[in-house]
Parts: sequence; C-alpha cells; structure tokens
Amino acid sequence: MRHESNLRRRRGVDIITDSSVIVSLITLAGSALGTFAGIAVNSKLTNYRIAQLEKKVDKHNSVIERTVKLEEKAGAFDYRLRELENK
Repeated sequence: MRHESNLRRRRGVDIITDSSVIVSLITLAGSALGTFAGIAVNSKLTNYRIAQLEKKVDKHNSVIERTVKLEEKAGAFDYRLRELENK
C-alpha cells in the first residue's frame, strides 16, 4: 500500500514528492560540482609543474651544450699543444 504523502497522482503517473529525493538530487549536484572543481584544480597544478620541469630541462640542456663546446675546444687545444711540443 502506498503512502499518500510520498506519492501524488498526476495524469495517471505517480510522481514522488518526498523530501529525501530532493536532498539526494542536491547531494548529487554538489558531488558532481566538487568532482569537476577538483579535476580543474589538479589540471592547473599539473600544467604548472610541467612548465617548471620544462624550464629545468632547458637549463640542463644549455649546460650540456656549453660542456660539449668546452670539450671540443679542449681537444683542439690539446692537439695544438702536442703540435707545438713536437716542433
């Protein structure tokens, strides 16, 4: 047997008007909003951290390039020094 406080008849269809359904829908909306807000914040943080890592990689690559150039110059100096010693 159905309780009349929980159901209302409208054009032959039962419509639930219980307050627990309304509370459930509000809770669902709040949960969805919180989830999407968390995803957005996490995405921004991830993008920031990636940008910081890219800066560090650029600095590292710059150091490596300069080291390679110095090694090439050192090799040339070593070769020139040997040439001068042999004369």
